[in-house]
Amino acid sequence: MKAGAVRDEFDHAAASYDRLVAANPGYHRHLRVSARRLGLPRGGEGLRVLDLGCGTGASTAALAREFPRAEIIGVDASEGMLARARAKPWGPRVRFVHARAEDLTAGDLGGPSDAVFAAYLLRNCPDPDATLATARDVLKPGGRIVLHEYSVADSAAARGVWSLVCWGVIIPLGRVVTGRSELYRYLWRSVLEFDGAAGLRRRMRAAGLENVRTLALSGWQRGIVHTFFGTVPSTFGSR
Repeated sequence: MKAGAVRDEFDHAAASYDRLVAANPGYHRHLRVSARRLGLPRGGEGLRVLDLGCGTGASTAALAREFPRAEIIGVDASEGMLARARAKPWGPRVRFVHARAEDLTAGDLGGPSDAVFAAYLLRNCPDPDATLATARDVLKPGGRIVLHEYSVADSAAARGVWSLVCWGVIIPLGRVVTGRSELYRYLWRSVLEFDGAAGLRRRMRAAGLENVRTLALSGWQRGIVHTFFGTVPSTFGSR
């Protein structure tokens, strides 16, 4: 599915998206765990955190809960998803920007960020390397990045569980709630076709990130969804 078609499907699914993810055991808890792994001090006081691919704001809420003193900027390419996010109650430290992840510059955000959180984003981007380069470039030297992402290519068991859950639950439920299943069949395929954990770590290192590592999550998604952590070198110049 082409990038524009994926964006259109997310626009269509926006009204029911929160109901669907709420049916996923551990979905919000896992987002909070990965957000916490950014390890920002003092509740994020004085820091800017970019929520890249914020969707309807579930990942933004996780960041706001873990880092209540940070400035948080949610960015998404889907107007429908952003409209849902903006309609929720937020404090004055949270704002949203409509943009494609790979087109962002630090200037678009009012300056470079201290951390980037990207949940379920990279797999949906037409050029994952360009998106990682953008994430790196909008960070200050020494800045931190966490990808909260599906990765099953390294495990036959994980691929089997993922397909079973998709065809037994996610795709049928998506069809019932939204009246169509294109987005959820795309979700199934895109996860199977995406990098394994080792491959994504290599991709992150190739983008110039350091201290790259993978951290596990619990529950039924163990081995399916992971936290990927990296940092920008302290000598890297922000653009």
